Amino acid sequence: MIDYENSVRGKKAMDLFKQGYNCSQAVFLAFSDMYDMDEKTAARLSSSFGGGMGRLREVCGTVSGMFMVAGMLFGYDSPETGKIKAEHYARIQKLAGEFTEINGSIVCRELLGTLAGEKSPVPEQRTEEYYRKRPCVHLAGIAAALLEEYIAAEGHLVKEN
Repeated sequence: MIDYENSVRGKKAMDLFKQGYNCSQAVFLAFSDMYDMDEKTAARLSSSFGGGMGRLREVCGTVSGMFMVAGMLFGYDSPETGKIKAEHYARIQKLAGEFTEINGSIVCRELLGTLAGEKSPVPEQRTEEYYRKRPCVHLAGIAAALLEEYIAAEGHLVKEN
């Protein structure tokens, strides 16, 4: 199991989530010092992916945030169709596989134990009960720690344009 509570990025993502950012924002913003984008734009860009894409309970927002950071750091910016795209997709699949290995899924409704997508766009109030019954804060920490570990293990640096 990954030690996300002692990970610099994991702790930062959990703190951001506790401040009220959604799950995707929490992970994406935990790495904002590593890519060239102001935090307001980063928060807006990642805002649609919370709750499994606008609270539809599809792909977990923490995973979407992790993928967006990977794209900012290692993605490609041309109409690529070959090796570079395949290498990036392999990176994304590796991260998804590691997240699934720890949590059992990358799908929000499965992680939350609900069978159907939410119909209401209204998020729940962040109360003590909310944090007690939902794994979201921990999932944010795990996603950020996984990506932090990936960056360190692979020796990747921010890609220059």
